[in-house]
Amino acid sequence: MAREDNRRDRRDRDDTPEFADRLVAINRVSKTVKGGKRFGFAALVIVGDQRGRVGFGKGKAKEVPEAIRKATEQAKRQMIRVPLREGRTLHHDIEGRHGAGRVVMRSAVPGTGIIAGGPMRAVFEMLGLQDVVAKSLGSQNPYNMVRATFDALTRSASPRQVAQRRGKKVSDILRKPETEAAAEPAQA
Repeated sequence: MAREDNRRDRRDRDDTPEFADRLVAINRVSKTVKGGKRFGFAALVIVGDQRGRVGFGKGKAKEVPEAIRKATEQAKRQMIRVPLREGRTLHHDIEGRHGAGRVVMRSAVPGTGIIAGGPMRAVFEMLGLQDVVAKSLGSQNPYNMVRATFDALTRSASPRQVAQRRGKKVSDILRKPETEAAAEPAQA
């Protein structure tokens, strides 16, 4: 009986994962036709669980709510997992590019907060980052900024992933600078 309850709870959790979403940009476009103008809307939405998973999507429709719904669905399908250090910041500094958009992200000490502008801030909040310093260089277009941010986040790696890729131990990867400085004179 307890096993059935656990399965049911797990299924319920999988069916309704708690995602937060943030509307980053909405764009109105018009098409001039014989009888006047027809308006359409494009929406850019960021979705995340605020625990290391985040995704973005864009949707187009004749009405704003429909465009937002389409963008949210696409964002949920395209989610990525990002390794976080202590659940609050990035493991290392990263740079991302997309088109003319370029972003630089740096890990930060506790209490720094999210120092980032516009679309990048929305991505970090939905991701669950609490301390990060970021700068957008180049394109101010929210689509390019978001894609550049995701480019950087997909290249982010935890020490465990780096150690596994190199076939080393995590302790070898995370050696302290004092240890390296002390080890060099001993070898010379």
